[in-house]
Amino acid sequence: MFYYTYILRSEKDRKLYIGSTSNLKRRIKQHALGNVSSTKSRRPLVLVYYEACLKKNKASERELYFKTGFGRGFLKNRI
Repeated sequence: MFYYTYILRSEKDRKLYIGSTSNLKRRIKQHALGNVSSTKSRRPLVLVYYEACLKKNKASERELYFKTGFGRGFLKNRI
């Protein structure tokens, strides 16, 4: 089983949303349908980046890293 860290960009305000999940397709669909309160008002959203990890804690660590200044710098260069 894989665990995913993913980055969504709001087409409305161009800001990024960073999250992690064990089912990427389902989670993206939840965001698209407005079933996630933190992104509901920021739709539409586009998946711009994701990483797969073998362990849940590694995906959580990557999520936390992406939310730091260094992580955002990485994403700016990567996306």
